[in-house]
This record gives sequence, structure tokens and C-alpha cells, in this order.
Amino acid sequence: MVEEKEVVSEVAKPTKIAVIRCDIVSEACPGVGCFKAFNERKVHFENYDENAEMIAFFTCGGCSGRRVHRLLKVLKKHEPDVVHLSSCMLMEGFYPKCPNLDTIRKTIQKAGIEIVEGTHH
Repeated sequence: MVEEKEVVSEVAKPTKIAVIRCDIVSEACPGVGCFKAFNERKVHFENYDENAEMIAFFTCGGCSGRRVHRLLKVLKKHEPDVVHLSSCMLMEGFYPKCPNLDTIRKTIQKAGIEIVEGTHH
């Protein structure tokens, strides 16, 4: 009689991604570039596999970035692995440069979440 062994395949835990974007820019940008880059795994999303999940996409809440701390606190319950700072927060020229970028970075670091700078540019 041949003994049957149960084969258990390990499924990799998906990388959980959140994106913080500029509140001012959100009035003119629906976020299509960020989602397209994520869905196609391009630019700043190219290192993620097909199991990665976008679990949150939110604005900073306006200058001073007031919403970031509060939303990260809620987000932590969903175990995010990484927060992307959207390209619009980092660029100068077409969009205004974020005057609160350092404070937002520190808030994310204090929450213990990895930061990736950029989405689709």
C-alpha cells in the first residue's frame, strides 16, 4: 500500500500597499497615473509581484498633512507593509512642492511602516 502525503503549497503573504497623495492635487487629479503604475507594476511599483494589494489611497488632508497621523493609526490595523508617497508630493514644477514632506515622512516612520518615494513619475 502506498502512503499518500498531503502536499501543502505555501502561498506568499501579499504585500499591502498604501498611497498618500497631495490634497491640493487631488482636486485636479483622479489618481489614474498611480493606479495604472500599480496595476501594470511599473515605475515605483515594479518590484512587487502579482499578489501585492493596494489597500489604501488617501490624501494628506491638506497643508500641514494633518490627516496622515490619524489615518495611519486606522491603517495599522490592516497591517500595511509600505506607504508610497505619491509622485505629486515629490515633484516640483507642474504641481506645488509639498512643504510638509519631512513631517509626513517622520509620521510614517514613527508608525513603523516602510516608505517608498514615488508612484508613477
